[in-house]
Amino acid sequence: MVLCPICEKSVPQLKINDHIDSGCQSFVEEPSSSPSDQPSSQKGPVPSIFQPPSARKAQSQFSQTKESPSRSSITTPRPVNGKRSFAQDSPLSQEHIGVKQPHEEAGEPQTKRPKVNAFHRAAPLAERMRPKTLDEVCGQELVGKNGVLRGLIEQDRVPSMILWGSAGTGKTTIARVVASMVGSRFVEINSTSSGVAECKKIFAEARSELGLTGRKTIIFCDEIHRFSKSQQDVFLGPVESGQVTLIGATTENPSFKVQNALLSRCRTFTLSKLTDEDIISILQRALRVEGPNYSPSELVDDELIRYLARFADGDARTSLNLLELAMDLSKRPSITKEDIKQALTKTLVYDRAGDQHYDTISAFHKSIRGSDPDAALYYLSRMIQSGEDPLYIARRLIVVASEDIGLADNSMLTLAISTHSAVEKIGLPEARINLAHATVAMALSKKSTRAYRGLNNAFAALDEPGVAGLPIPIHLRNAPTKLMKELGYGKEYKYNPNYLDGKVQQDYLPEKLMGRTFLEDLDLGAKRDPDLMTSDYDYSGVSF
Repeated sequence: MVLCPICEKSVPQLKINDHIDSGCQSFVEEPSSSPSDQPSSQKGPVPSIFQPPSARKAQSQFSQTKESPSRSSITTPRPVNGKRSFAQDSPLSQEHIGVKQPHEEAGEPQTKRPKVNAFHRAAPLAERMRPKTLDEVCGQELVGKNGVLRGLIEQDRVPSMILWGSAGTGKTTIARVVASMVGSRFVEINSTSSGVAECKKIFAEARSELGLTGRKTIIFCDEIHRFSKSQQDVFLGPVESGQVTLIGATTENPSFKVQNALLSRCRTFTLSKLTDEDIISILQRALRVEGPNYSPSELVDDELIRYLARFADGDARTSLNLLELAMDLSKRPSITKEDIKQALTKTLVYDRAGDQHYDTISAFHKSIRGSDPDAALYYLSRMIQSGEDPLYIARRLIVVASEDIGLADNSMLTLAISTHSAVEKIGLPEARINLAHATVAMALSKKSTRAYRGLNNAFAALDEPGVAGLPIPIHLRNAPTKLMKELGYGKEYKYNPNYLDGKVQQDYLPEKLMGRTFLEDLDLGAKRDPDLMTSDYDYSGVSF
């Protein structure tokens, strides 16, 4: 048996729908009561929704008169099978039927702790200290007092833009501050969890919002470089039409990671890497705001703050995470400042598919080219420590051997190839010794770019009109067939080894390039560095 939600009568469970369809008249389970309690001719009240208006009005007046003496005397529905009903268990149901709660009788307002406080406490220190206004953003002149971006934001003329900067420089913070300052609708998405379908849904909502209220929509896309260039196409139409304003954040070079068509429709703002002074300012503000929540400790002093700032390397988020860890560790008994420093670890920032990958290998190559073994070893160790593929480094050394050393020491190419073979056979960690051997040898070796520059000169000639298709001299052509020999292919060619010292009078370039020289006489260039004489560095071994 179940209770009908309309007439509160007992009805067989399988007949409840038929009972409601009949106006609560059929399939009613009559209660077992004596005739004296209720005459058999008396029927239960008909629900008001099935009564004519006049009857409903009369019944309403009668109910109000009957209930007015004491609303607290209203009884709850009879429980079924000995179980307590929902009305008995739920305090909300008592409020609906007029029963006062204890705090209401005492005249005390009911206090409810906001959920946002719990989330705020659970968030890491870096999130709790995220700036809420542009004045709190540290180290970025773009949003400073006279910053270009700040002026656009304050005028509510936010353009579509790409915020490019390393981790912890304030890209997401600036976007969220924009959301709080302008009157536009703000939507935040992340390319790692959002797809094209979700973006199209947001664009449709933005069109409706613009048409109904005239309010534009700002879409902040974090890690926009993680969208493939085909996925980035979805932004082109809405951004170009002005239906949405796109703010994309990326740690990668947008020239390579953002589609050119989309990049041309956005302004690119480069966020500067934070200095140690900027990081110190951020950490000191965090101590003022959040310090009272932690037990005071003499270990977290100015000296440790400066250490954390240097250790964070321009990343505000990392510095705040380290500060939070340091404050937690300082609570432990008998812990020293040196113990805290040893416990603070930071993963080296190195993305094998990002800018750090290309920047570091470029610095490594140029250090060898500049004959600086110390710098070359630094970048080599940095790549190995960060997990770079040692074979990738060995392949670059093969390039260096021919591009920068070349004719000055032909043995370096053999060394580079041998190094690649050794790395392939041995592997890390021992292979790093082979890489260091080749790196130092190449950095100390004489340099010659004659072959490399000569190749570039030849490629430059091919860009001239008609040069790439000049006919090969007929005496140099291959003649594998009788027909080709009859056409004169290879005729009058002089086989050099048959002549004294291999010297013959013979032309090899096409006729229009006769006398053209691609290979220069100098191993290196002839320019003089104006800073060379003013530098304190010892260049006595440099020859010009």
